[in-house]
Amino acid sequence: MDFTWLKGHGTENDFVLLPDPDGRVHGTLDADFVAALCHRRRGLGADGVMRVVRTEALELDPSLDVAGAEWFMDYRNADGSISEMCGNGVRVFARYLVESGLVDADAPIRVGTRDGVKVVTQAGDELRVDMGLFQVGDVSEVTVGSHAWKAREVHTGNPHAVAFVESVADAGTLIDEPGFDAGVYPEGVNIEFVERRGDRHVGMRVHERGSGETRSCGTGACAVGIATALADGATPSDGAPVRYRVDVPGGTLHVEWTADDHLVLEGPAVIVASGQMEWRA
Repeated sequence: MDFTWLKGHGTENDFVLLPDPDGRVHGTLDADFVAALCHRRRGLGADGVMRVVRTEALELDPSLDVAGAEWFMDYRNADGSISEMCGNGVRVFARYLVESGLVDADAPIRVGTRDGVKVVTQAGDELRVDMGLFQVGDVSEVTVGSHAWKAREVHTGNPHAVAFVESVADAGTLIDEPGFDAGVYPEGVNIEFVERRGDRHVGMRVHERGSGETRSCGTGACAVGIATALADGATPSDGAPVRYRVDVPGGTLHVEWTADDHLVLEGPAVIVASGQMEWRA
């Protein structure tokens, strides 16, 4: 199979993009193919794969509202499993659309995802994504070895468990998936370990379901922003958003909780390479 590919990242959360406008090249994105493509020794290496496809070319669940989004981010984790959303990925996806001349760079970009439509806008050299509404759940427990922490359940397009620690180093190597309550998260969960670094300023590490530890996680940064704001008793007032800086191993993101209870994620997105490949299984 011959196909075009690109490599991009947002705060070093990296992705392979597969342009497939009419959905004729990659079909339903075979999980084994995705996992092999993401392998860092046998493939191109990435935290996930995004197929760039026109929404009209897909047969989506009728309950999914992606009206007005010409392009759909068909996203897979590094193990080939489907993921609903990726906050860093959608910025990289939008960057590709802009640089390829497929959208108007000066207008809001509507991107279809399995978590609905996300609207991306330019913010200087960075991109801002309206991530939509969020949900906050109960507190459960996450564990690493013999260590355990309370973790807040937050849904920001993906499920997250946010645990506050003295230092992000307390999470250990994160080679193995931390323990979590499968009754709370039956489909798995992204787990964030958060340390406070200043006023409305935190650092985090994350273990993503289906990918392991990654250098950054956009929906995770949003979950961390909300969990930290709630712990601080900070809420939007008089139309002014609550804004947090979230440092990740791959850089810095900013998260805003707006007066209409939306989350906005701001950060960089870069396309670093492209090519043509003859895939040999």
